[in-house]
Amino acid sequence: MTARALPRVLTAALLTLAAATACSSAGAGADPDRVDVVAAFYPLQFVAERVGGDAVTVTNLAKPGAEPHDLELNPRQVGQLSDAELVFYLKGFQPAVDEAVDQNAAPRAFDVTTVAPLLDAAAGGHQHQGAAGHAEEGNGGRDPHLWLDPTRLATVADRLADRLGTVDPDRAADYAARARTLRADLEKLDAEYTTGLTTCQRREIVVSHTAFGYLAARYRLEQVGITGLTPDTEPSPKRLAEVAREAREHGATTIFFETLVSPKVAETIAAEVGAKTAVLDPIEGLSADGGGDYLSVMRANLTTLRTALGCS
Repeated sequence: MTARALPRVLTAALLTLAAATACSSAGAGADPDRVDVVAAFYPLQFVAERVGGDAVTVTNLAKPGAEPHDLELNPRQVGQLSDAELVFYLKGFQPAVDEAVDQNAAPRAFDVTTVAPLLDAAAGGHQHQGAAGHAEEGNGGRDPHLWLDPTRLATVADRLADRLGTVDPDRAADYAARARTLRADLEKLDAEYTTGLTTCQRREIVVSHTAFGYLAARYRLEQVGITGLTPDTEPSPKRLAEVAREAREHGATTIFFETLVSPKVAETIAAEVGAKTAVLDPIEGLSADGGGDYLSVMRANLTTLRTALGCS
């Protein structure tokens, strides 16, 4: 058995244990006046809290500061997922969550990919060969990072309101109203990006992993990824040389890295081409200090992009 296969085996054992004990813990700590929602990772938590308001209790399976791609569930988390009235997840993004849903929560699960079709993994820029990632493994060659297009996230919020209204019909109108408010906020953010990135000296962004296809496609940018869709993939020397060459060709002044991933590779390329480094956050999760929310981090990203791309 490989070291990589071991966590999957342990997860299966935990799922079996949690399923066997769920009945004894069902409803523990649950508020009967609120809908219990389990969100698989931060952007979904953000949407669930905004749409649900005080009518829901939202549990995020991925903790702040942790990289959510390779999340492994502990027995308590599996129990939470098993007991939830609604599980809000993105199939293919987190294999452990997919497995837990299949075994314990399928009838109560809301898969984002059923309402927001995913883009091809190569959308929005250069996709190099040999960079295996979760989009390739679990999403059939599709990019899961749809929340980086605010208009797509608004659609997800609308459909979540519908689903919550089915679970909790008495407050269906409230969920729909909050979804409309969130849509207005997201459309305002979209307008800020459209205006802010209209006139720029450069349109290429060199990023540590290719998580920004939706953002690039929406705002006419081109991403050059050091690695593929899995952030912890180690780039080959050949790929590093290719990215350095592309950065020089495009006159890149900034190489972007992420809050939840080591900046070392980005720093290596920046030193090679005489560029700076800066954070461009894919918002897969909040940082450990928990500062800000989806909207504020997206606006910080916009400010960073405008500076790096020389936008007027």
